[in-house]
Amino acid sequence: MTQTLRIAVGSVGVSILVLALKYLAYLLTGSIALYSDALESLVNVATAGTAVLALRVSARPADAAHPYGYAKAEYFSAVIVGVLIVVAALSIFREVYLGWLNPVPLNAAPSGLAVNALAGVINAVWCVVLLRQGRRARSPALTADGRHLFTDVLSSAGVLAGVVVAGMTGWERLDLILAGLVAVNILWSGWTVLKESVGGLMDHAVPEDTLGLIRRRIADEATGAIEAHDLRTRQAGRMIFVDFHLVVPGEMAVREAHAICDRIEDALEAEVADILVNIHVEPEGKAKHQGIPVL
Repeated sequence: MTQTLRIAVGSVGVSILVLALKYLAYLLTGSIALYSDALESLVNVATAGTAVLALRVSARPADAAHPYGYAKAEYFSAVIVGVLIVVAALSIFREVYLGWLNPVPLNAAPSGLAVNALAGVINAVWCVVLLRQGRRARSPALTADGRHLFTDVLSSAGVLAGVVVAGMTGWERLDLILAGLVAVNILWSGWTVLKESVGGLMDHAVPEDTLGLIRRRIADEATGAIEAHDLRTRQAGRMIFVDFHLVVPGEMAVREAHAICDRIEDALEAEVADILVNIHVEPEGKAKHQGIPVL
């Protein structure tokens, strides 16, 4: 089991623990805002489970049916997470509406608030773990899970403070207003996850800093060639795909051109993890006098 998959499995356990704590806090207080907080944690459980499934699928090696591998499975996971987030927000709006029509007395029991605070601390620690590992492994599934958890931490802190104020002032509808704000925040989080996932499914290019590194390595290692042009990149989950045309002198032997390609590929693989390079060699008559000049 990879480190990324272990983190994802750990997320399932953490999410279940946090869900249990938040639901207990709701039972102790009767707060709709804390109920909305618990419902968001239910989404976290589904999110973590989906991420585990996606990571297991994306880790499969390329085969005849999928010659470029299964890395995009993580984006489908992130799309599912986005949809679940939206469903959770709509469920909270429903509870707010019903609570507004039929207000229920709020019991801001210190024990319930303490349990909710403990759940928030656990979420905050795990959020840092997910975001760190997600960036390191270039995992859309872990990153989406971490970002959603971050919004959960922020909304939980706001809800907890609001419930305390509502209990002290007796303004019970403040509890419902807070729950509505949580739902809006969840909707925004869902939109962000969906937008980034669709971008991944549409084969977006690598970030500018990674592209700059790729261009420099090609220029440094292509000694003997003339230029490299038509450089294209795309990112699918943790995988990065690069292809370009390498122009060499017309009289150069195939063996020499192949050696240059090997040198470039080795350098790129040493600098960028999980990269697949495809180079099309062309004679000097195909030079465009643009792109990447060879140093």
